[in-house]
Amino acid sequence: MERSLTMEIVRVTEAAALSSARWMGRGKKEEADDAATSAMRDVFDTIPMQGTVVIGEGEMDEAPMLYIGEELGTGTGPSVDVAVDPLEGTNIVAQGTWNALAVIAIADHKSLLHAPDMYMDKLAVGPESVGKVSINYSTIKNLQIVAAAKGKQIEDLVAIVLDRPRHEKLIQEIRDAGARIKLISDGDVAAAMNTAFDDTGVDILFGIGGAPEGVLAAVALKCLGGELQGKLIPSNEEERERCKKMGISDFDKVLTMDDFCGGDDAIFAATGVTDGELLKGVQFKGTKATTQTVVMRAKSGTVRFIDGEHSLQKKPNLVMEP
Repeated sequence: MERSLTMEIVRVTEAAALSSARWMGRGKKEEADDAATSAMRDVFDTIPMQGTVVIGEGEMDEAPMLYIGEELGTGTGPSVDVAVDPLEGTNIVAQGTWNALAVIAIADHKSLLHAPDMYMDKLAVGPESVGKVSINYSTIKNLQIVAAAKGKQIEDLVAIVLDRPRHEKLIQEIRDAGARIKLISDGDVAAAMNTAFDDTGVDILFGIGGAPEGVLAAVALKCLGGELQGKLIPSNEEERERCKKMGISDFDKVLTMDDFCGGDDAIFAATGVTDGELLKGVQFKGTKATTQTVVMRAKSGTVRFIDGEHSLQKKPNLVMEP
């Protein structure tokens, strides 16, 4: 995979973030998502690659663009799998709260998990705890392991969990263990990624969220040296059949980093739409707008934070042909 794609996909996430940020706090999540998706698709047309969407906005009959199986790019350049979430946190943007992102992950063709759109139980940690935790361990055991790996007391740890009724037992277990909790309304890609950055104050992610978001988070953590483990949770016969077509008939199977993203290379980029622990959101300043993006590559281990200033007059449609 060509390293030049690292900066190319930044243009894509920046465009999606700029477009969706106009809808922040206006209570219209579908409009925000549509704006991000349309902008992302337009910029993809200028990227020199042969991309195939494996994680996207839905099946072909469900989504007008960025659907699973759609071909992206100019048709020249490397063949890659593409996982996208044009707006990770549609409710976040609608409400004007924290940690909405525009997200892309790419990897060599046939190396990303084609995760079905269903729930997944997830466990995510940063580099210090890799190879030590297990999604099959008890909550308190994983907290003890992370505390020891990071040289902390359990009461100093911060676990991040989606605030859902299904997590009541998990939340109580974390509290009983003495750890602190950050409950989030949405956005578990950002939450998983934050476990790999000390400055965010997040040590471990627990709980059930979307499987497609699990793939995106796993690519981010692959680049950062962290780890995500997952178990698919099909809720009906149709979802169980989809798992079987993927070769997963044992629903207790633990998906590892190699399952989520095989091979030794992948690129991940996320641009902040609203402010978060790691990235600033889009700010509009007259005829200009600013963005902040993190982009990283697994093969080199390089992590870049990119501050962008964009002229809304010179590039009003956020796309400039090469």
